Amino acid sequence: MVLQVQEGLLTTSPSTPSSVRILVATAVPAERDAVARAFTSDTLCTVDVIAAGVGPAAAAAATAIALAGASYDLVVSAGIAGGFQPEAPVGSLVIADEITVADLGAETPDGFVPVTELGFGAVTHRPPSALVRDLAAATGARTGAVLTVSTVTGTAARATELRARHPRALAEAMEGFGVAEAAAAHGIPVLELRAVSNPVGPRDRTAWRIGDALAALTEGFGKCAPVLESWRQV
Repeated sequence: MVLQVQEGLLTTSPSTPSSVRILVATAVPAERDAVARAFTSDTLCTVDVIAAGVGPAAAAAATAIALAGASYDLVVSAGIAGGFQPEAPVGSLVIADEITVADLGAETPDGFVPVTELGFGAVTHRPPSALVRDLAAATGARTGAVLTVSTVTGTAARATELRARHPRALAEAMEGFGVAEAAAAHGIPVLELRAVSNPVGPRDRTAWRIGDALAALTEGFGKCAPVLESWRQV
């Protein structure tokens, strides 16, 4: 395997050609580097890892640009995230079986209305179920909904509201839906994998475990590698 760094893109290329090529989109360089560390000289697939920027718009734009420049079999949104307690404790790994944007819609006197109920757009992408199952088995990750938000939750009331609207939610992050939209536009399946760095709710910096979450991200992708190497969309 050869590791190349060019304009923020980390590329792992196996010493022998592989028919599996994966694009991993993270938000920031620290997450990108944590993912890249998981792939060793024994990795049999090609993995390109980008730091796409923070938020769904930046993630969608950078992912779309990357997808226009190469042919991929799978796109993965990855990084750290807030976890809904107690289902997704700090340090745990979460794999999305649905990627849902939580704040795309309209506020009404009766509550939030998602854009789909307004008659247009989409709010959810669903990763391949067999891949989610196999990766969860390999990593011990929890599976459930991962919410995409443009404003990170900072109060208990907001956390309660999100869980009421999305009872299967395990985590929230800021990029997954944007990455998924870009992947869908190119007809490529998508996955989201997150390591929990903090609880969703009141912002308490003393409770954040970013280093532990980045280490869990590296470990998780290391366990994912054998599954990803052999995966094919049916």
